[in-house]
Amino acid sequence: MEKIFTESLYAHVNEEIISYFMVAQKELREGNKSKYIRLRLADSSGTVAANIWNNAAHFNKEFEEGDIVKIKGIVITYKDQVQVTVNKIRKADDNEYDLSEFIPKTKKDVNELSDQLFGYIDSIDDEPLRTLLTNIFEDKDIYALFMRSPAAKSWHHNYMGGLLEHTVSVAKICDFSAKMYPVQRDLLITGAILHDIGKIYEYNMKTAIDFTTMGRLIGHIPLGDQLITETAAKINLFPKNTLMKLRHLILAHHGEYEKASCRLPQTVEAVVLHFADNLDAQTIGVRQLVEVAEKTDAEWTEYDRMNNRYFYLG
Repeated sequence: MEKIFTESLYAHVNEEIISYFMVAQKELREGNKSKYIRLRLADSSGTVAANIWNNAAHFNKEFEEGDIVKIKGIVITYKDQVQVTVNKIRKADDNEYDLSEFIPKTKKDVNELSDQLFGYIDSIDDEPLRTLLTNIFEDKDIYALFMRSPAAKSWHHNYMGGLLEHTVSVAKICDFSAKMYPVQRDLLITGAILHDIGKIYEYNMKTAIDFTTMGRLIGHIPLGDQLITETAAKINLFPKNTLMKLRHLILAHHGEYEKASCRLPQTVEAVVLHFADNLDAQTIGVRQLVEVAEKTDAEWTEYDRMNNRYFYLG
């Protein structure tokens, strides 16, 4: 059976399809009359919303998030958005599919992104900070995880290589900001490169992105702080004040306690890093919604439950 990819579903509106998808999200919800299952189906080309309206209690036991499933359903549009009404679904056997067709990954050249990352590291004049970065990223195990990791589970850069892509983008924004404002560039760029380093331990990506046990219990901010502190301890005479300011960048980059920030930004560099991180994350998150909607004649994206709004395509 030829795989039907999510990016081509708009060409099958009002048609029945049979194909394989990865279950990126699954939620059993209460409807007006009965329960139903809300799904986010995915493959290497993108994602699509889907619903199981009938026999939800039965089908809910048949598969889990992260499973590759075979579905039979009707492609429809709802508020100008392509969706799939699933009538039959089952977990697929391992020999039924090619795993490479289901793992979303960055559309950018990872080798080019890697060159840009190490270019920023080489641009650091402060020797202790440059040594810290070099010691972390020249560790083959760490860098292998970094190259593969997503930057988030669902909202932005939620694909293989997403962490590398996001990190380089934040470093670019911070580099530009360092030309605009009186900040310590070396400290700011180091913070940009390391702000999400803990995500290499927070997420586990096999087919779907999920949290590791350590990720759920501790989180990427303390994990990143721990890696930085332990690495700095192995560098002879690493300046204590520099380490304190760098740790503050990591611990404060979410900006608000309500968004799991360990501290509020209390240096100019911390303020810049927070907004640079948020600018890239929010812009890419919205852009991903827009890209899905652009495949149809929709005026608006799907409802964004994280930000409680639709986004206009115009």
